[in-house]
Amino acid sequence: MKTIGLLCYCRQGFEPELAAELTQRAAEAGLAGYARTQRNDGYAVFACEDAGLADALPWRTLVFARQKLALIAELRGLDPADRITPMLAALDGLPRLGDVWVEHPDSDTAKPLAGLARSFGNALRPALRKAGLLSPKEDPRLPRLHVLFVAGDHALLGLAQPGDAAPWPLGIPRLRLLPEAPSRSALKLEEAFLALLDADERAALLRAGMRAADLGAAPGGWTWVLTRQQLQVTSIDNGPLRQHVLDTGLVTHLRADGFHWKPAQPLDWMVCDMVEQPRRVAERMATWLREGWCRHSVFNLKLPMKKRWDETVLCLEILRTQSGGLRTLRAKQLYHDREEITVFASKGDK
Repeated sequence: MKTIGLLCYCRQGFEPELAAELTQRAAEAGLAGYARTQRNDGYAVFACEDAGLADALPWRTLVFARQKLALIAELRGLDPADRITPMLAALDGLPRLGDVWVEHPDSDTAKPLAGLARSFGNALRPALRKAGLLSPKEDPRLPRLHVLFVAGDHALLGLAQPGDAAPWPLGIPRLRLLPEAPSRSALKLEEAFLALLDADERAALLRAGMRAADLGAAPGGWTWVLTRQQLQVTSIDNGPLRQHVLDTGLVTHLRADGFHWKPAQPLDWMVCDMVEQPRRVAERMATWLREGWCRHSVFNLKLPMKKRWDETVLCLEILRTQSGGLRTLRAKQLYHDREEITVFASKGDK
């Protein structure tokens, strides 16, 4: 199967950061290509026909890509009366598919395409099955076809390989804010555990009885998420926590400055969602990991308005060089993030 590059989705407005990341990462892997995007499109294409491109840039390692797909075709000038015939022609010779998702970019200009995406998906599935391209039942072991409509007559076709793509439409996990959540920020930590850890890591690293610290905890959104995993949490903030969070019996609230507090004994986890300059946060998180105050950490880095990719590279380098050796370092701009990225850094289990 020949591919012509990568198709990646992102938050609207962060296309330049995604393009810069793809360009730098491909260059570091010795792959020639170029990024193509426009601000507010909600996606970027990295044009490169090297067969090793997808393997060189795994989805979990990309910061600004919500979704990563192998681009197999770009169809322009589609006839609204028959979009399926040219699409089947472009897919000729493709291995059997496990599923098909018809989508539109998560952008203001593309939202009117939602109806087209739904109706076209209903028409495309039986056509693919008739052509022998689509499994009779959804099969997660097989590649998944993505049809991204960027206009009524313009679609990009991409393939998601099992284990190397977001498992949610548009790369956005559908999380519901429960009434008892102390704040919407709880969704950020819930999404972080889904996007930055795989199922085996979640089972191994989030076990009942583990001990954690939440720095800058008030009003308790991230602490609440940890207690739902049955972790024992020390919540550090001069501000108050919601009473029902304290009533879990799993929380100790210390009124202190989360940026300077340190634990008396090593902890399993530390989480942090404080508003500070990103490199200051990166340096403080590196200190926690280097000194052995925690083994695993999830934290946010609030990015500046300009040179956001450069700041991301700098902060991740601080973590790599000042943490005393990390087993795992991953970062993502999550759907529930805004002008920030979320980082998972781990020393690993003893």
